[in-house]
Amino acid sequence: MKRKIISALLCAAMVGTMLVGCGGSGDGGSGGSSDSGDSGSSGGGDKLVYWSMWSEEEPQAKVIKEAVEKYTADTGVEVDVQFKGRNGQREGLQPALDAKQQIDVFDESVDRVNGSWGSYLLELEDMAKDYEAEHGNATLFTLARLAGGGTLKSIPYQPSIFGFFYNKTLFDKAGISAVPTTWEELDAACAKLKDKGIIPITGDTTYMTSFLGYHLGRHLGQDGVKALVKDPAVADKVESGEIEDVSWDDPRVAEAAKEIEDFASKKYFSENIAANVFPAGQNQEFAPGDAAIILCGSWLPNELKNAVAEDLEWGYFNYPAVKDGKDDASVNHLSNQVLAINKDSKMADQAFELIEYITTGEFDKKMIEEAMCIPTDSANGDAWPTELTEVKTGMEATTGYYDWAVGAENNGDATSVLNESICKLMAGTMTADEFVSTCKSAVGE
Repeated sequence: MKRKIISALLCAAMVGTMLVGCGGSGDGGSGGSSDSGDSGSSGGGDKLVYWSMWSEEEPQAKVIKEAVEKYTADTGVEVDVQFKGRNGQREGLQPALDAKQQIDVFDESVDRVNGSWGSYLLELEDMAKDYEAEHGNATLFTLARLAGGGTLKSIPYQPSIFGFFYNKTLFDKAGISAVPTTWEELDAACAKLKDKGIIPITGDTTYMTSFLGYHLGRHLGQDGVKALVKDPAVADKVESGEIEDVSWDDPRVAEAAKEIEDFASKKYFSENIAANVFPAGQNQEFAPGDAAIILCGSWLPNELKNAVAEDLEWGYFNYPAVKDGKDDASVNHLSNQVLAINKDSKMADQAFELIEYITTGEFDKKMIEEAMCIPTDSANGDAWPTELTEVKTGMEATTGYYDWAVGAENNGDATSVLNESICKLMAGTMTADEFVSTCKSAVGE
């Protein structure tokens, strides 16, 4: 597919050169428009503008720069790629789009792109048909369509899953021969780790609301969590009875809180669990081999690749099932970054061609190698990094999908209290009853 694109672009560039040589305006090109303001041709004078969420020093940005350079060399289309970083992208993109500033391509998480910026997106079903058939990962495209309200409006890359990473060396030391699939099995594994003087579970406060969301989600399902935290987006469905109205007095909520309280009483959580401001838990306890388990996304091995103990062998398992719960370990938070095209772009075809360069073939492989990430291109399906071997198993076992934090952060007015409270519960400074009471007040129940 890429070879066909290049050939077509080269032909278009040759035609453009002939027109200029004959006194033509050079404004038509591949877009087929006679509008002199249209920059949609493939000629060397065109320039795409791409805003990226990565910071320039990150490995993802370096691979993207290489892809952009090759794209320009192959097609003659220049690309102004601007690495904004997370805050720059999240704070600056929408005002720039509203001001009609030229931004042809942009990226961020699938939920943010399709949610917060959904009104700016070009629909891609027709444009991406051949691409999806040749390169598309079915799960990732399902997620992209779900986020787009049933329509493809963004192209996935940088896939991830959120779950428990563990140090296989420490599991071996503690005599743990199989990964936990139930809460009871996790309890038994933590007991063995503790007996060997190993911190069973650490984490960073940044991710503790996700821990809460996952645990509640196993008991209630995602809709139950959203109803519980009074997510404004599901208020009408709760009112109509389409979604069960779950309260903080529900015995399943009390049971979930008591299970966390029980782990805290057994000293399974790091004594720093409530004080580990990111990235303290992953850098200072998990990476050096003091703690055995941490809840995080599959970007973790890349973040720690220069910091882990020499004998750390990476393992992963999905969040375990709970007794009589609604969801088991086959339901998980899968996500990815996506690339999207501004619906007002005059260079949509070229923008999509750039997306193909970044997300397929050699540059997808480079992303896998340099950023230690999950393959995007289905053709690279066997190229998983060694560190993510068990992540592959976890993803393949996933048949249902959670939103970020399983919806536990969907009520902005309550999130900070929920986060602080779950950290205190895990630290043993708040009882399960106090936790439930505090959260109940936070959501205005």
